Amino acid sequence: MDQLSAVRAFIRVVETGSFTKAADSLELPRNTVTKLVQALEAHLQVKLLNRTTRRVALTSEGAAYQERMSRILEQWQEAEADLTSARRRPRGRLRVDMGSMIATQLVIPALPAFHERYPELQLDIGASDRPIDLINDRVDCAVRAGNLTDPSLVVRPLGDLPFVLCATPQYLRKHGTPELPADLEVGHTLVRYVYAGSGRKSPIVLNADAQQITVQGHYLVSVNDGNAALAAGLAGLGILHTLRLVAQPHIDAGTLVPLLTAWPTDSVPISIIYAPNRHLSARLRVFVDWMVQLFEALPEEQRATRPIHAPRT
Repeated sequence: MDQLSAVRAFIRVVETGSFTKAADSLELPRNTVTKLVQALEAHLQVKLLNRTTRRVALTSEGAAYQERMSRILEQWQEAEADLTSARRRPRGRLRVDMGSMIATQLVIPALPAFHERYPELQLDIGASDRPIDLINDRVDCAVRAGNLTDPSLVVRPLGDLPFVLCATPQYLRKHGTPELPADLEVGHTLVRYVYAGSGRKSPIVLNADAQQITVQGHYLVSVNDGNAALAAGLAGLGILHTLRLVAQPHIDAGTLVPLLTAWPTDSVPISIIYAPNRHLSARLRVFVDWMVQLFEALPEEQRATRPIHAPRT
């Protein structure tokens, strides 16, 4: 038995819902597809499909086998593609997940140049601050903030992004401009960011020389999405603690004013992560390299200076 052909025939029967449609799409006689699936079941010594005159349905064993073999077949096809012209001209679909602010403020505005370079590469971007399971959600890679220590993933550092405290001129006229970190605790409100997975508030830590101060403060609104936090800050609902790259266009336009610049806040490391497959597809490789270049091209005030190391596995 040609096991690879048998697996392809089985998966195509599942995808199309019939032996006839599977045979047409594979350009094989229907009888050949039937024999391939039967040979596969005999080899595995398990029934994969329940057949009637009207429909084909997976058995529980067939469903588990189909899910795993679909991934293997996809990796095999990627390996073949890399040995052809696709290595020089990557094509196909790439599933990416990243936080909403990174997506809308940095990545998506730069995508026209990416697609001009790789016109046959299709990106499915999940732009959300909610955590996902990289493996179970079948995502090729994800952009994540923080110090990542999961040994089951490859971690490619992209760079460190600084935060800034800022507020609208209207808010400052009404509440005054804070001069010291302690001023944030009295007479001011903050826009607080809450992590979607845990509900924990993102800390606001200010630094100067050897001093480090964590600000608690009072808030009128908390949100679990970075773009929502920016909208709240622009609406004058409080002092905003956000990434410098997000705030900079509004600072340049005069709609936000940076505060307590002598007390810088901590930067956050940003990394791109993916499963440690032995074979890294061409489309994932070019996207990871492009993301590294995108971060390296950020203006100095929008990124913290720290060496970018090789991937950690």
